[in-house]
Amino acid sequence: MRIAQIAPLSEAVPPKFYGGTERVVSWITEELVRQGHDVTLFASGDSETSAKLAACTPEGLRLLGYRDHTASHLAMLHQVHRRAHEFDILHFHIDLLQYPMFEDLNHKCITTMHGRLDVPDFMPVYRTFTGMPLVSISDNQREPMPPNVNWLSTIHHGLPSQNCPYSPEAKGGYLAFLGRISPEKRPDRAIEMAIRSGTPLKIAAKVDKADQDYWDEVIEPMTHHPLVEYIGEINEEQKKAFLGNALALAFPIDWPEPFGLVMIEAMSAGTPVIAFRNGSVPEVIKDGVSGVLCETMDDAVEAVAKVKVMSREGVRKHFESQFTAECMVKKYVAAYEALLARGADVIQLPKSGFTPQYGDVNGSARPSISVAAMPA
Repeated sequence: MRIAQIAPLSEAVPPKFYGGTERVVSWITEELVRQGHDVTLFASGDSETSAKLAACTPEGLRLLGYRDHTASHLAMLHQVHRRAHEFDILHFHIDLLQYPMFEDLNHKCITTMHGRLDVPDFMPVYRTFTGMPLVSISDNQREPMPPNVNWLSTIHHGLPSQNCPYSPEAKGGYLAFLGRISPEKRPDRAIEMAIRSGTPLKIAAKVDKADQDYWDEVIEPMTHHPLVEYIGEINEEQKKAFLGNALALAFPIDWPEPFGLVMIEAMSAGTPVIAFRNGSVPEVIKDGVSGVLCETMDDAVEAVAKVKVMSREGVRKHFESQFTAECMVKKYVAAYEALLARGADVIQLPKSGFTPQYGDVNGSARPSISVAAMPA
């Protein structure tokens, strides 16, 4: 297939520093090329790819100092629309700016929704432009959306199996907290887990300006405990050892996380995840196999003892069965083929098949959905 991948212009693909969406776009693009597809990546000029690169800015806009990226994205979309006849599929990763411009091309367009969808400001677009085929990255992510949006499929993220190599032993014996210091990520819970269980905690995380007060007033004073070590932001290479040597990843979130890449990065290394049952977490973590799902802090403290006897090989096997880049791209190709088979009449593929064992936010359980049409 001739496929256009349309990336955000905020960061390079893959990003030089932080940038989850751009990292996923890179994994999709490279795996599509590996599988023999003709791929063009619309992205910043400092992106690195084995696909054809259509450079839409000299480099990532954040590093260029741009505050508002709307104009650059609109210019990129104009270029994509002008070249749309060159492609069988146009795969967008930039939220919603493309909806009105590509309404006449919905039969060959897919948009992956990478962020949280409970933002009221964006609902008018979702309610108005209902023809755009959408891919959710978890079933839970869909819940705030209007009922008439055009969901094509749920496709969980996947990463190259070699990115976070398997580590058969937790040589460091510590809990790891990786990501960003913010109230919804709940590093305070991770610190409490460590202190109450008597287990060392290493925090590798950045502090955004928006969260500086939270760091100064709440978290930084907690890091003075002898079991807690704050090491700051780390790069991709450092992440391998950081996760691979950990006893477990602490993922004590307190918000509807749409996916959570760090969970599968840890699982790739064989490191189990101790996670609170919020957002996509129950779709990613298989309780007792790749981690422990928690409802309370008492659960989380007890989970530290449980992960000590958990099979790291079993954690890695769970990752390999569901969350590699190859698994992810097979599902995207199935979605592309289903879309093209129907033309303008968009077919809806099944959701992920995740069967929750608890109620949703309204207290009602979602039904189990077959994934027979989706390749493993």
